[in-house]
Amino acid sequence: MRNEEISLRTKKALAEALKKAMKSKKFSAITISEIVEACEVNRKTFYYHFQDIYGLLKWVIEQEAIEVVKNFDFIADTEKALRFIMDYVDKNDYIVNSVIDSMGYKELREFLYQDLFSVIYEVVEQGEREIGVSTDPQFKRFMTEFYTDASVGMIVEWARNRMNQDKETVLRNLLFIYKVSISSLLSGKVDEKNY
Repeated sequence: MRNEEISLRTKKALAEALKKAMKSKKFSAITISEIVEACEVNRKTFYYHFQDIYGLLKWVIEQEAIEVVKNFDFIADTEKALRFIMDYVDKNDYIVNSVIDSMGYKELREFLYQDLFSVIYEVVEQGEREIGVSTDPQFKRFMTEFYTDASVGMIVEWARNRMNQDKETVLRNLLFIYKVSISSLLSGKVDEKNY
């Protein structure tokens, strides 16, 4: 077995131990000692793979959600990608709650923002290619920041307060906004003089 495979297997074992621990206690109460003990490895092995427990948590979310979403054709499969994200949050609410409890709401937003920015940027670029336009780089970045912030905010808010709106309503609203506004903005159908 190659070193890369062994390393990935070790990371996955550490991730599973963290996820199991988060089901029964707050993230802030979980120690590296209990994670390595559950995996039957030493602390040095943990620190070889991750800088700290937050690095492990980030890796878990990236592997299970963000990397999967990056592989979607977001323009063609927007609904599928958003549904995947929201289903992941729904099924793994203990992870989201652990992150909020340990790092806070603002930190969760910033954490998700960084990863979703590249996904949304690709959506905008893909839209440009489909329409056959080239948008001013500053405006493209502004659009990406706007949609990323709005998406992260809505998903995190839904995760925190599910009783206010059901998943299908949030999903339907986000899809409508993406489909109507991104293509309109890129094709120049929005008259800038109206601002």
